[in-house]
Amino acid sequence: MESAELIHQYKLGRRDFVGINLTKADLNGADLSNADLSGVNLTEASLYGANLSNAKLNGADLHGTKLYRATLVGVNLSGADLGEADLSEANLNEAKLYGANLFKANLNKAKMHRARLNGANLSNAKLSKADLSDAILSEARLYGADMHEANLHRADLSRATLNGANLSKANLSEVDLSGASLYGVSLNEADLSEANLTSASLNGADLFKANLSQANLSKAKLSDTNLESAYTEGANFTGVTWD
Repeated sequence: MESAELIHQYKLGRRDFVGINLTKADLNGADLSNADLSGVNLTEASLYGANLSNAKLNGADLHGTKLYRATLVGVNLSGADLGEADLSEANLNEAKLYGANLFKANLNKAKMHRARLNGANLSNAKLSKADLSDAILSEARLYGADMHEANLHRADLSRATLNGANLSKANLSEVDLSGASLYGVSLNEADLSEANLTSASLNGADLFKANLSQANLSKAKLSDTNLESAYTEGANFTGVTWD
């Protein structure tokens, strides 16, 4: 289906576009809110500033798709392929992205408050200054992700894998990182106050000047961890492994 025909059909009231092919389509600024686009092919399509609020895109192929500043509030992208997609400054608040592929996706400055990213692949993704407050990222893969200055206040990262990720100056206050793998992670100057790091693996992590006040690190692994100048007042280090 051509872009113009899709927009025409949408304006006529059609909402079911399941499985259609929109490869490299130009849908910049289009309003497709509440549309059912499950399983569609939007590979390398352009949707700058488009409105896809509450749309269904579960299982869709959006590899390399341009979604800069798109509105995706409440969208269902579960199981979708968003590898290398440009979602910078997009609004993904309360979006459903569980099991989605976001490998090397650009999510810099994206709004992802209360987004559900359970089991999603965010390896090598760009998340600098993204808002992931109250987001669910349990068991997500974030190998080598750049989360510099990201807001992860109260986020659920339990059992997530963040090996080699950059979380310097990130807001991780009250975050749940229980059982998470954080080998070689950069957490310098990060705010981990009241964070739950129970049984987390922080071997080789850099926590230079990090704020760990009231954090729970019981049974955490801290071999070769850099805690120089870290603020640890009230932190729980019971049962920690240092070697």
